[in-house]
Amino acid sequence: MLKHLRLLLIALLVVPVGISLQAQKKVAKCAPIAVPTPPRPAGQQDVIQLRCAPIPTVRVAFIGLGMRGPGAVSRMTNIPGVEIVALCDVLEKNTKRVNEMLVKKGLPKAQEFYGDTSVWRKVTALSNVDLVYIATDWKHHAVIGVQAMKEGKHVAIEVPAAMTMQEIWDLINTSEKTRKHCMQLENCVYDFFELTTLNMAQQGLFGEILHVEGSYIHNLEEFWGAYWNNWRLDYNRKHRGDIYATHGMGPACQLLNIHRGDKMNYLVSMDTKAVSIPEYLKRTTGEDVKDFKNGDHTMTMIRTEMGKTIQIQHNVATPRPYSRMYQLTGTKGFANKYPFEGYALSKGQVGSDVTPNHENLSGHDFVSADVKKALMEKYKHPIHKLLEEKAKQVGGHGGMDFIMDYRLIYCLQNGLPLDMDVYDLAEWCCLAPLSAISLENNSAPVAIPDFTRGGWKKLKKLEFAQ
Repeated sequence: MLKHLRLLLIALLVVPVGISLQAQKKVAKCAPIAVPTPPRPAGQQDVIQLRCAPIPTVRVAFIGLGMRGPGAVSRMTNIPGVEIVALCDVLEKNTKRVNEMLVKKGLPKAQEFYGDTSVWRKVTALSNVDLVYIATDWKHHAVIGVQAMKEGKHVAIEVPAAMTMQEIWDLINTSEKTRKHCMQLENCVYDFFELTTLNMAQQGLFGEILHVEGSYIHNLEEFWGAYWNNWRLDYNRKHRGDIYATHGMGPACQLLNIHRGDKMNYLVSMDTKAVSIPEYLKRTTGEDVKDFKNGDHTMTMIRTEMGKTIQIQHNVATPRPYSRMYQLTGTKGFANKYPFEGYALSKGQVGSDVTPNHENLSGHDFVSADVKKALMEKYKHPIHKLLEEKAKQVGGHGGMDFIMDYRLIYCLQNGLPLDMDVYDLAEWCCLAPLSAISLENNSAPVAIPDFTRGGWKKLKKLEFAQ
């Protein structure tokens, strides 16, 4: 009797295993966690390739004059056809300091606004403003942008322009409804290596681009105290996920023509525990933080409709050299920016105008410094040909900030589509809320909405208006 019971128990243990193994062969694909896409409100249309009436003289109001705003004002003074009409900051000293800079440059004083965190509403209501340039803390980016568009202004918003899905959809719907430009101020897409490499990619030098990488790896310990009211560290303390993804996402998405022939389908994220910043807080304030949300290192993988992949990383906590990674893998070549700038190309991808030994190229090794220089000169982007010298004189992260501002103003003055639209903004910002969902669900895949609501097939590739 005991023997029969033992055999029955073994059978009960074995059969479910056998069934599960068999079932695994038939199991359906695991569906990503759904993220709703709200229907487009009646009467709205997409703003892909939006063209607005030319503005020969662009009147600009700046909101936020702490870390990024003053540099933006200074750069704008070097662009013809710009009038700086309003300056706004919570702190009076910041507003007045930037106005003094305008006077020293021989320019008229701008109207001043300061005093509290709602004073910006007076600026968006001004009738003599065409463009509102927003460089506040992250929490105010989207709400100011939405209100400015409602009051008839184009908006340019520092990164990241939106932190939640609600903010993202509010910016999209407001831009579509008002037919006003809403651009995220992502400077890294204008970096000399990135933009040159994009030009190479668009001319087929790397074959088909299959995989791209980007990051924001920058230990901010020495900078935490510089942020007004400690807002940036507090955001890391309260939010899990990649909350600052756009420097990596922007160049990566441009290489893959996201919403210009391809779209992102889903992501998966994973992070380490939080150690370094809690230790910093204990060392500097004595506070023993047990609930710090943002892990020291966060990794996100994305798959697109066309079978391409993106890897994005975020780390502002540990002692590592600065890196935006910026890497592409193609069927005929490879490009890498950090820690070593270089290209690896298959035989036959370049001609004798680049190197006499072009037949000896191998994708196993980076090309020589001379060949790299020749490649970057041959494929220098038209934007850089026009602006490189001036950009390096004016500055701003080596000149890419000036190029970003110049292109924004140039397109507004000429009634052209901007280089980056509100859908770029949405796609590059969505990692903040969506990676958090993945992390809170044991790194489950999370669906990425089609922010264009079907418009991603209208264009075939990214093009900069001339």
